[in-house]
Amino acid sequence: MKPALAFILLVSFIETWKLVSVEAKVFVVLMEDDPVVMMSLRNDENIAIYKERMTREHDVFLESLLEKGSYVKLYSYTHLLNGFAIYVTDKKVLHVLESAEKVRLIHEDTKLQKLTTHTPELLGITTGVWPALGGAMLAGEGVVIGFIDTGINPFHPSFTNEASSATGSAGEQFPPSACNGKIVGAQYFARAAIAAGEFNSTRDYASPFDADGHGRQVPSSTAAGNHGIPVMANNFNYGYASGMAPGAQISVYKALYPFGGYMSDVVAAVDQAVEDGVDVLSLSIGPASVPSGPSAFLNVLELELLFATKAGVLVVQAAGNGGPSSSSILSFSPWITSVAASITDRRYNNSIRLGDGQSLIGTGLAPPTIGGVFFPVAAAADVCQRNITAGLVESCQDADPFIRSLVRGKLIICTYTFDFESEAATIATVADTISKIGAAGFILTMDPDIGSEQIKGATVTLQVPGVILNNMESSSALWEYYNSNTMRSRSGIAIGFRATARILDGREATYTGSAPVVASYSSRGPDVNNALLETADVLKPTIMAPGSSIWAAWSPNSEGDQYIKGQNFALLSGTSMATPHIAGIAALIKQKHPDWSPAAITSAMMTTANFTATPGVPILAQQKNKLSPATPI
Repeated sequence: MKPALAFILLVSFIETWKLVSVEAKVFVVLMEDDPVVMMSLRNDENIAIYKERMTREHDVFLESLLEKGSYVKLYSYTHLLNGFAIYVTDKKVLHVLESAEKVRLIHEDTKLQKLTTHTPELLGITTGVWPALGGAMLAGEGVVIGFIDTGINPFHPSFTNEASSATGSAGEQFPPSACNGKIVGAQYFARAAIAAGEFNSTRDYASPFDADGHGRQVPSSTAAGNHGIPVMANNFNYGYASGMAPGAQISVYKALYPFGGYMSDVVAAVDQAVEDGVDVLSLSIGPASVPSGPSAFLNVLELELLFATKAGVLVVQAAGNGGPSSSSILSFSPWITSVAASITDRRYNNSIRLGDGQSLIGTGLAPPTIGGVFFPVAAAADVCQRNITAGLVESCQDADPFIRSLVRGKLIICTYTFDFESEAATIATVADTISKIGAAGFILTMDPDIGSEQIKGATVTLQVPGVILNNMESSSALWEYYNSNTMRSRSGIAIGFRATARILDGREATYTGSAPVVASYSSRGPDVNNALLETADVLKPTIMAPGSSIWAAWSPNSEGDQYIKGQNFALLSGTSMATPHIAGIAALIKQKHPDWSPAAITSAMMTTANFTATPGVPILAQQKNKLSPATPI
């Protein structure tokens, strides 16, 4: 049968079903076996055979479980996912699939409104600037932004281009064709790192390819990433991404590695960038502390950046993440545009509904529990082997202590302990543990001794249902409900679990429309002149841009951040996220006014930026446990 005819018949069949039952729904079912991309298949023929086998296995699986006529298989997913989409009219079908072996996840298909990653719209670029420059695809055209960082993944959709302009350095994971018209230059600098013995050839790649956990292709995508790229993370579409100047070109200078970098390598990179003729230079990097010597302005890197500015290159640098302490700025010189970070009006909230009707608010970019039903709740310590100390299992970092027969199908209460603060434990590992033990999801509660100002890894995207109750009030309410509904023996062993709950979908963003607020981590002025922290007569930071919870391109090969390993996009925060916003906007101004100097471009941004939230109402700044009116520093 011809594909077009088959599709027409399938649509006709489904439409007929719709007339019969309004309960008909589509579900996506993911299986436990690996898809094609996870397999080491050497040629196209082997790939085709494997995909055909997976499709056949899906058909046999469904035929063995479900009555003929009770479902229609719409798709078999074989390349990126191992699973299928199934159209059903009977709720019994869902119950059968939920209890079937080898089913990893069932997710009800939903209609979602597709959004951009928001900051271009938030800054007024989409309606005011892009149309004036010929549209998004041309915004920034003819302008080259240089990035000194940990490299780039040229295969990411944010940087792909059908054109070819092979001027980059070939090397590991980076063929000459990677310089494709979007990426017009790419080189790496590692001589100082090699000399110091810190360059690891098995990990760091002797090429411009980004293998660092900080995924510093992040700045590249935020400033000049392609327009309208689907933001896929853990098999969910969070919207469509765009750089500030999607039409701009990128030149990459890799001088940093997982361990950091050396100033001499960075200076060499700046030198090459200016020689190559970049228009804007973005540095989401800075020194670890104020350089020693008579003046912070006179170290080699600062002078190199001065010369870059004199050559007509606008240098944009992150202010640092040492806030809210005063004089924590790490971008000192007056010739550098130093960027502070704000939070935006986008929120990713999640909640859990308890069996007694309570609704507790938290966070967690995670799918909901299946089917809208309530699942039994069990504390980690109550469903583990008795010879294991409770404190060792409450963080849910290891699957081995859990008793599989007790945890299967339950929501497990874990605790955010001091191990998370020291990064010995992670939320990503919690999710991995829950997946391994076959639980329905997890609830992460706060340890009373820690508090809840900053939850490390709270914005990691998850594949299993989960919610982080990031305040003591919600955590206490859950424990009170759980303890009052758990039956125990005289020795204190849990023998009955009557507490129930369901987790809602935490992946849908809400937009409050509120004004930006200076992020607590964003470094403050006043600027300093030397290591003695003597105040300099230079106003810093220069300008503020969105820096909190920003979607940006990530390298799936990155090893340094286990929260988001294997993902193409990540939700990140820091002044390093704010900096490329300003670099991209500077590129738009440069396109419109190619003869303007770096000082003129920075002045244009400063003098047209908002300095109040609304007329007469100051922008606020996060301080320790409070909000205060923001100041120029």
